[in-house]
Amino acid sequence: MLTEQSIRLPNGVALCYVEQGPAGAIPIILLHGYPDSWQSYEAVLAHMPRSIRVIALSQRGFGNSDKPAAGYHPRDLAADLAEFMKRRKIPEAVIVGHSMGALVAQRAALDFPELVAGLVLIGTFRKQADNAELNEMMSTLRRMTDPIELDVVRAFQASTLAQPVRDEFFKVVVAESARLPLRIWRAALKKLATYDDFVELSGISAPTLLYWGECDGFSTYEQQQEIARAIPDAELRVYAGAGHSLHWEEPKRFATDLVTFMNALGRRRLKGRARA
Repeated sequence: MLTEQSIRLPNGVALCYVEQGPAGAIPIILLHGYPDSWQSYEAVLAHMPRSIRVIALSQRGFGNSDKPAAGYHPRDLAADLAEFMKRRKIPEAVIVGHSMGALVAQRAALDFPELVAGLVLIGTFRKQADNAELNEMMSTLRRMTDPIELDVVRAFQASTLAQPVRDEFFKVVVAESARLPLRIWRAALKKLATYDDFVELSGISAPTLLYWGECDGFSTYEQQQEIARAIPDAELRVYAGAGHSLHWEEPKRFATDLVTFMNALGRRRLKGRARA
C-alpha cells in the first residue's frame, strides 16, 4: 500500500504525493484532473512495474494538499510542480497530465523545458469558454453553499466516463472531490474555462504523446488533431470507446503505454549520446 507524503514548497504551500519505484531514476510524475487528487491514478499505479519510478501528486487545492485562497491558474500549478521537483532534487521527469493536469503539464513544458524529459497528455483541450455543460456547472456552483451536493459530484465524475470502472474506485474519486470546499471548485474551474495556450504550443520541445477517448465530451477529434499538429513531432493516439477519463476505464492498457513511452525515450537518449 502506498504511503502519502507531504512536502512544503518555498511559497509555503504543502503538496501531498505518493511515490513508488527506485529512488534516483528519472520519474514519471502524474498530474490529476479537476477536481481530483493523486488517488485518481491509483489503478494506473497498481499496474506500473516496480522498476519504474512514479510519483502521483495532489496539486494545490486538491486532495490533502494545502488550499490557499489563490493560485489556481495552470501557470501557478506548473510553478508548484517545478518547485516540487527542485525540492525533491529531480532534475527532469516525464510529466503526465489528465484534463486540467494536461494543461498544467503543457505549461510546465513551456515555462520549464529543462525539467520535462517527455510529455503525455490525457484528454487535453482548447479553451472551454463556450462549453455549455461547463458553463452550467459554473452556474450550479455559484448557487450552492458548502458542502457541495454529492449528486452533483457523482454526475460530474460520471460525465467523464464512457465505460464502466470499479465501484470502489469510483467511490474514492467521488469522495475525494466531495470534500473539496466550493471555493476550490469555483476558483479552479474559472481558470480552466478561460485558459488557452494554443498559440504557444509550438514552443514545446519535449517528445509528446496525446491520448484521447473517442467518446470524450470535452474535446473533439478534430481539436485533438489541431493540438497534435501544433506541438512539434507530437503523436495522437485514440482509445476507441473510451471517455475523457480513459486511464480510469483502461488503467492496465494506459500503464503499458506509459512503460512503452519510457522505454522509447530511453532508446532515443542512447542514440543521442552515441551520435554525440
